[in-house]
Order: sequence, then C-alpha cells, then structure tokens
Amino acid sequence: MCLTEETTETLYLLGEGDRVVGISGYTVRPPEARTKPKVSAFINARFEKIEALHPDLVLAFSDLQANISAELVRRGYPVMTFNQRTIAEILQTIRIIGGIVGAGERADALAARLDAGLDDVRTRATTLPRRPRVFFEEWPDPLISGICWVDELVEIAGGEPLFPQLRNARLAKDRILTPVHVAERDPEVVIASWCGKGVKKEKITTRAGWEGVSAVRNDQIYEIRSTYILQPGPASLTEGVQQLHACIARACGV
Repeated sequence: MCLTEETTETLYLLGEGDRVVGISGYTVRPPEARTKPKVSAFINARFEKIEALHPDLVLAFSDLQANISAELVRRGYPVMTFNQRTIAEILQTIRIIGGIVGAGERADALAARLDAGLDDVRTRATTLPRRPRVFFEEWPDPLISGICWVDELVEIAGGEPLFPQLRNARLAKDRILTPVHVAERDPEVVIASWCGKGVKKEKITTRAGWEGVSAVRNDQIYEIRSTYILQPGPASLTEGVQQLHACIARACGV
C-alpha cells in the first residue's frame, strides 16, 4: 500500500508494481498505476478501503501523514514512514524500498542511473552563459520557498537558489517568507509549483512591490507541476530537474 506517489513509481521502476494494492489519489506516474484503488490524499485516508485490501505493509511519507500512520498502527498494520528531504535521502529511500521487496540489486542500479542522469544535467548547466538567481515558490499564501531537494536540483540545473540558508529547514512552516523579503533579493527567475493546484501567474506578477522584480519585468515566471518536482522520488530526479533546466536555460536566452 503506497500513500504517496513516489513509492508507487519506485516499485514500478523496480518491476514490482504488482505488489501495489492501493495508491494515493494524486498518483500520476506511471499511468498504469492509476488503475489501482485510490485510498488516500496527502493528509487523509480511507481506512476502511485500506483494510479491505489487506496490505502486508503500508508506505507513507513525512509529518504530513503522521496521523494516518499512527491510526494504521493502532489498527494493527505495519507502516514504514519515509522522511526524505535531500537528493541523497531520495536515493537512499529507493535502496531501502528495494531491500524491503527483495530487489536490492535492482534498486542500487536504479539509484545509480538516477544519479548519473543528474550528472548529465549538471554538465549541461555548465554551458549556460550565467547562473541566474532563482526563487522556487512551493506555495503562494503564505509564501513558502522550495524544500531541500528542490534547492539542490535548482543548483544542478544551473541556477542560484535565492534562499540557500533555508535549505535545511525540513518543515514548510520554517520556509515561510514575506513577498517583500523575496522582492528585496530580486529573483531573475521565479519557478512556481503549488502542491495540488495550478499556478496563477497573475497572482505572482501583481504582488505589491513586485513590479520591479527582474523575473516580473522580463516575464521569467514558470510553472512546474507538483507531481514532477515536489514528489521526492524518481520524478523529481528526472522530469523535474529537466524542466528546471529548461526554464533556467530560457531565462539565459539559450
């Protein structure tokens, strides 16, 4: 049972998709997983539906699902809750999942391929004429900057994160900023990914005091869907970082 999409994608990439009996309703990758019963969202779950599927193990993620995990434990289910926040932790989580299902060697190989793909993007980024200042916006109100793995991916993709000092803040509440604070640092690129909903560009461009922000003046505001970048698994290390690099390259005129 996978309560977030990254564990589902990982199991399918390991050739173990048949083990998955239930998924998060937000699951997009891989498309064939969407045929599985949907048993959860980010912060709530359908416990009766989970129980009807008789899972041997439930895989969950972070403080967002702490209450779900606790309730499932009270109901007698084994639960493993991951809390990966960095690229290194994402790769380690893939190895742990592989070990759990007896696919350790395949998991090692998958992690190595993903790591090599990041090296390819890092190499391409060295050909950019400059490294623009990038503000990654995880949520608009309150304004929240990107989580650690996103900050790392921005660097790999060729940008300079606007608030590197917040990189190690593992909880969203510790990455809250004021629009004034962001404007003062004058981001050259704004990349937004509002978890679970589409980005409204005008909400960004019309913020008080943002008319002089370089990204607004030069129309360098982009959206990356949350399923590709805010999912701490294979998607963010493949499609997510590729989209980041494409946005940054466009801002550099490449």
